[in-house]
Amino acid sequence: MTATYQAIHQARRPEGRPTAADFEFVSGPIPELPPLGILVQNLALSVDPYMREAMHWGGWEKGFGLEGRALGRVLASKDPEITEGTVVFHRHSWATHAVLTKDDLRILPVTDGVPLTAFLGILGGTGLTAYVGLKRIAKLQPGEDLFISAAGGGVGTAAARIARVMGAGRLIGSTGSPAKAKHLIEHVGFDAAIDYRAATPLADQLSAAAPDGIDVYFDNVGGTHLEAAISVLRHHGRIAWCGAVSQYDDLENPPAAPANLYDVVGNALRLEGFLVRDHLDAREEFEDFLIPHIASGAVPVDETVVHGFGRTVEAFISMLGGGNVGKMVVTLEDEG
Repeated sequence: MTATYQAIHQARRPEGRPTAADFEFVSGPIPELPPLGILVQNLALSVDPYMREAMHWGGWEKGFGLEGRALGRVLASKDPEITEGTVVFHRHSWATHAVLTKDDLRILPVTDGVPLTAFLGILGGTGLTAYVGLKRIAKLQPGEDLFISAAGGGVGTAAARIARVMGAGRLIGSTGSPAKAKHLIEHVGFDAAIDYRAATPLADQLSAAAPDGIDVYFDNVGGTHLEAAISVLRHHGRIAWCGAVSQYDDLENPPAAPANLYDVVGNALRLEGFLVRDHLDAREEFEDFLIPHIASGAVPVDETVVHGFGRTVEAFISMLGGGNVGKMVVTLEDEG
């Protein structure tokens, strides 16, 4: 058993885009397990856009490191119901180890053809967010046309994969480079992809990609993306809003509301924000729906994997800058 842990703490509140100097690596002895305590060696960690918002507000600490989704293997257990070697999901992330109780973890199902890291991405909170937004919030129907912002990220690619299984019509995505736009069309299954950094205004690109309008907008970005989507939504269109990455680096100075916000009234649109933590009761339904499609190979697992605990901060900063396609995951297989 490893006698020490390594962890990452937030060293200061960032100004704008986070840098490596905003974090610090620490280490310490792993304490003796309390009654019913469980020692887990982490195998994979998640880095997610919401963590940038957590850096602004503080209170992100959890366990040895920082709050976040993680997968690990039980090294030692004083709880008779949790045996050594069990693979678990928990939220004591950004560390090589975690000391937990049974209430802190979930034993993961093992299914042939489903990689473990999928439970941090399309089968984890990332995919559940996409499913809830499409199924419960937007109530996407077969044949309906959908626009997804931040389409190259974890939630964006998951939303596209899930929408296809649900029978969506035309899929349009936005991303930050021509190469990623090409990838979305050729490998993820989008019908059209917009480079929002191109010289042509986003709204004009979206109008050209959706000349007949769209039924649903899945919003990960806010700002000008939301305004552009409102301009092409059909009567009784729906917006499922789960993120605003356009403003995370400057939360105290948010962008102005969309100039066309009143079109929500004129076109009888419905805009609903949601947090996946309010819909955890959908997890079993979601897994029953999606796991067979992943196991069969019909739904690929879109992810960018960075190897090594020491590269966690690097992976986080890269993810915020769009350096990933699919879910960004840090693996620690050879550590501990």
